[in-house]
Amino acid sequence: MTMKSKIILIILINLFLSGRLAISQNVEPDLHYRIFIDEPEMHCYHMELKVFYFNEDTVLFKMPNWMPGYYQLMDYSSNVYNVMAKYENGNEIPVKKINSNTWRIIRERQTSFILSYDVKTNRRFVANSYIDSTHAYIVPENNFLYVCGGLDMPVSIEIVPNAELNWNDVATGLVNVEGKSNEFIAANFDILYDCPILIGDLEELPPFQVDGIIHRFIGYHLGDFNRELFMKTLKKVVEAAVSIFDDIPYKQYTFIAIGPGHGGIEHLNNTTISFDGNQIKNQDDMLRIMNFIGHEYFHHYNVKRIRPFELGPFNYDEENRTTQLWISEGLTVYYEYILTKMAGLADEKSLLGAFESHINAIEN
Repeated sequence: MTMKSKIILIILINLFLSGRLAISQNVEPDLHYRIFIDEPEMHCYHMELKVFYFNEDTVLFKMPNWMPGYYQLMDYSSNVYNVMAKYENGNEIPVKKINSNTWRIIRERQTSFILSYDVKTNRRFVANSYIDSTHAYIVPENNFLYVCGGLDMPVSIEIVPNAELNWNDVATGLVNVEGKSNEFIAANFDILYDCPILIGDLEELPPFQVDGIIHRFIGYHLGDFNRELFMKTLKKVVEAAVSIFDDIPYKQYTFIAIGPGHGGIEHLNNTTISFDGNQIKNQDDMLRIMNFIGHEYFHHYNVKRIRPFELGPFNYDEENRTTQLWISEGLTVYYEYILTKMAGLADEKSLLGAFESHINAIEN
């Protein structure tokens, strides 16, 4: 068996073991979320969740405590308030918060109901939702309550338009409901939580294809830079990564630029990155940004599919501790420099210089 065949076999085994992550998107939703952005200047938005018929009379709703890809407890539930529930006829259902991230309702069996709540955003960061008068960046773990024990439930999401905002663009890795640009579906919560959502007056650069697969770059406040050169360069980096594995395990990939800042988080068919095109002034700047984006892109292979056993299926309540990040992160750091060398952006001197810098930083 060749090395490439072994790598592909490892990917397939991990996809099988991932369970929930491999489920088809073609499902009928049990839960339907609606996102209302009525007061963006207040840095908050309103959520409604319609829960369709199922047997249990007692239902626990939970907000995740962290998001995969960012290894820190985030206390997302502290930003949730005004939690209320009612039947479709308008009669209220009591809601009780039983711990820091869990709400309990007891209602009649075989009845659908609506759970509503508000989410406050207060920090512009890649692992936090943030909304202002110009755009909305939604981290799903920071936004969508899930039914305890129901991570496998299919869901649909509707972004309710606000005519005053004129936000017509949505960037996400979620699958669109056919014919509707503002409605999406996910086979389960692992898929939903793997797909951040960027909403606003966005800019999309001309996409490119690798092996017939479309790769998009879309974002907010991209800045002033050579867009054509940037996309040609990014394509070379993606081609280098694909050549290592000789496989593309997604139907489409989206680079989502959330605006100036720091950090990026990888996902199965997308990545969110802090991005400021104004900082790309020369070849060194281009190399630096391609190392960063290449790192996040390479993660869809290494940590999202080839992953430590502890990192999926996920426990969103607690820390998912592993001793293998030296592989998941360490090898990805190594390959971010290999990719730019393979893409012709870096020579051997700069490659070895980058490795030397990392080694010195760690040893000192």
